[in-house]
Amino acid sequence: MPELISPSIGVHVSWLEALAEPSYEPRWADDVDVEQLTDAAAFAAYVAGQRAQAQDDAIRPTGWVPATHLWWVDGSQFLGRLSIRHRLTPWLLDYSGHIGYDVRPSARRRGHATAMLRAALPWCHDLGIDPVLVTCDADNIASRKVIENNGGEFEDQRDVKLRYWISTSTPRVPGRATVTSS
Repeated sequence: MPELISPSIGVHVSWLEALAEPSYEPRWADDVDVEQLTDAAAFAAYVAGQRAQAQDDAIRPTGWVPATHLWWVDGSQFLGRLSIRHRLTPWLLDYSGHIGYDVRPSARRRGHATAMLRAALPWCHDLGIDPVLVTCDADNIASRKVIENNGGEFEDQRDVKLRYWISTSTPRVPGRATVTSS
């Protein structure tokens, strides 16, 4: 059964496989040297760095906020990732929101994005974030459905971004997200 976990060296092989999939170009990997991360020690350091980003005093690029990075996995199989930004800057308020997520291409269209967003809401609540802002591109119908299926209430559109708020204190409706096997 898939679950959200803190980044883990236990999914090293499938994480690399995911990044090698055709058409998988996650924005979060723009600064990742995948070739270097084939080395186990380098990957362990990367994982430690991902976990450290949740700390207020972590070293991060100027203007970035603390963020909890989580991976959506099924055993040792990396399926996707999700980031929870602990607070909003003016830019995040307009364009990216509290939560960003993506699913590797070979695992798409099976309910993973809906399920992982739902699973992230209690994490947000525990971080004191209620409600959370989640955005998507206006032409991204799949992501819009993911957000709406998790109770997203549309606020407005800013440039190309649709902005939704989701309560983290509202009980989730069990079974609304269906994750199908391959």
